Amino acid sequence: MSDNNNRLLVFAGRASQELAADICQYIGIETGKSILKNFSDGENYVRIEQNVRGGDVFVIQSTCSPGNNNLMEMLIMIDALKRASAKRITAVIPYFGYARQDRKCEPRVPITSKLVADLLHTSGANRVLTVDLHAGQIQGFFNMPVDHLFAMNVLVNYIKGLNLPNLMVISPDAGGVERARAYAKRLGSPLAIVDKRRESINEAKAMNVIGDVTGKTTVIVDDMIDTAGTLMESTNALLKAGAREVHACCSHPVLSGPAGERIESSPLKSVITTNTIPLSENLNSIEKIKVLSIAPLLGEALIRIHSETSVSSLFDSETD
Repeated sequence: MSDNNNRLLVFAGRASQELAADICQYIGIETGKSILKNFSDGENYVRIEQNVRGGDVFVIQSTCSPGNNNLMEMLIMIDALKRASAKRITAVIPYFGYARQDRKCEPRVPITSKLVADLLHTSGANRVLTVDLHAGQIQGFFNMPVDHLFAMNVLVNYIKGLNLPNLMVISPDAGGVERARAYAKRLGSPLAIVDKRRESINEAKAMNVIGDVTGKTTVIVDDMIDTAGTLMESTNALLKAGAREVHACCSHPVLSGPAGERIESSPLKSVITTNTIPLSENLNSIEKIKVLSIAPLLGEALIRIHSETSVSSLFDSETD
């Protein structure tokens, strides 16, 4: 008789199929079989096509665009697995959408990231594995264990391999200084800050560069790039202040709206990112964008969670 309680099973939502396949290849298993489709009115339909009773199940799904649909699909997958008697269900969310709505910054607005955490708990998830939350405090919104990984080592190792001369790490705003400082420490480079004033949602105006960037090869570090408005303002401010060239790196390539056009037509030399979010076809064709895989990082985390061994060495927190 097979030991159902020792099975590691991985299922993928439609937003993360390629990443899940790479993770399963790293682990040495096949991706779980399921049917995922939409009814004609847009409702999600999920059917798990194999026995999961007593299994240790991981559901991989980034809640990227279309965020509402991908989130709902993941919740329905978790519910289906719970009702199929999976022993434990881990929601693997490489990119956690709604993370920017983590506090009441003005009257009568929701804290949507808390709502999403509650929805995951209600659907039947037993734990969460995610990468580079927009704010680390979001871990406290969950009534279950959260393993919070960082893509920093993947990005730093690649940047080191470029052997960029006179390297300087740049934080695009004051709020990102802690992250940028961690990158600077690992790269052995100085740090500068772009003083930013946000005008409205998805619109930012860079004002001043704090630090001497003259003649430096600068790398702007952020957790995500959305419309690339902040990135363009920061790039222009750095070049105006005398930077030799500008690169950028981020964990999550949200890259919505005009982001692709802005990056392609900008003086940026490169944008280094990961595959927490799959790039659309038009973005894949932009030579400036370099995508690194975090499949080995997530695959190792899945193995350690399944075997109940320490995951802490994978955290490599940006605050250490």
